[in-house]
Amino acid sequence: MRLALLIYGSLDTLSGGYLYDRKMVAYLREHGDDVSLVSLPWRSYPRHLMDNFSTPLFEKLVRLKIDALIQDELNHPSVFWLNQRLKKKVAYPLVSIIHHLRSSEARPGWQNSLYRSVERCYLASIDGFIFNSQTTRRVVSGLLGEDPPGVVACPAGDRLNPDISPEALRQRAYSSGPLRIFFLGNVIPRKGLHTLLQALRRLPKDTWQLAVTGSLEMDRGYAGRILRSAAEFGLDDNLRFTGPLEDSPLVEEFLTNQLLVVPSSYEGFGIAYLEGMGFGLPAIASTAGAAGEIVTHGVDGYLIAPGDAEALADHLRSLIQDRELLFRMSRAARERYHGHPTWEQTGERVRGYLSELVG
Repeated sequence: MRLALLIYGSLDTLSGGYLYDRKMVAYLREHGDDVSLVSLPWRSYPRHLMDNFSTPLFEKLVRLKIDALIQDELNHPSVFWLNQRLKKKVAYPLVSIIHHLRSSEARPGWQNSLYRSVERCYLASIDGFIFNSQTTRRVVSGLLGEDPPGVVACPAGDRLNPDISPEALRQRAYSSGPLRIFFLGNVIPRKGLHTLLQALRRLPKDTWQLAVTGSLEMDRGYAGRILRSAAEFGLDDNLRFTGPLEDSPLVEEFLTNQLLVVPSSYEGFGIAYLEGMGFGLPAIASTAGAAGEIVTHGVDGYLIAPGDAEALADHLRSLIQDRELLFRMSRAARERYHGHPTWEQTGERVRGYLSELVG
């Protein structure tokens, strides 16, 4: 197949969505498909909307000699109207990879009303969908008012080849000292680091340590508020900011820490939870979005309402005080990981769907 993928910026951007896109491109290329990239610059939402009137972009897409154009839904503001015109000029179908809708995120109602209008128009222009979760598919179906054509191909957690023995799980769970908590995600409001800090304020400082792995550059204003809050709460000595990590340093964090906590206000899937489970880390996530497709409350982690710092503190306290509970959840997390598809299986599912779509 001859395919093109439309994205913002670089495919090497560190986020769960871009990881999914990278894995799919790599799988398709490894199986003989020609996949080219069409990259648009990162700009503000209003400026992205202006891309719809870009003659060079329109003509570039018209000239593509491909069997299908795949668009990361993140790019929807740039093509929500352009797609309507494009479909009149090209024979290839438009396919969208949906990680989560922008209008699913927590923000003032009037803003999400605007975003829903734009996203509805965009989704109506798409011929086929690749969904990262059943939850995402239901959300898109609800916005369109009909069941959209497509495939659910969940992300996987095996890219780091996690390997940890039952005995290592036991030793880590029962090791003395403070509970070692791991936050993995870019420091942006949706990921909920502020909720985690509010919960940790409620616990004795000698009972926990927190490692934060992710970029502080994605939303500098929010990151600055996090750093000021940590200083104001007197938590600096308990926090460690590593910046973005890949491969061996990231594996070391997964092996060293005892619990993954990313209390996002919304996740379309949540690759970090599954990757942590591969290393036997129970996960604490929120009830908003698809985290419940990965985390079973009270078994391999906990699910809290978005922003519920008090409930989060209670769960952290229970794991600090009961290391047998931590060990049971660690084993359950590892078992949950083993029951999930691999990236190879996910790629096979995506490629099979695209092959059917293009005939």
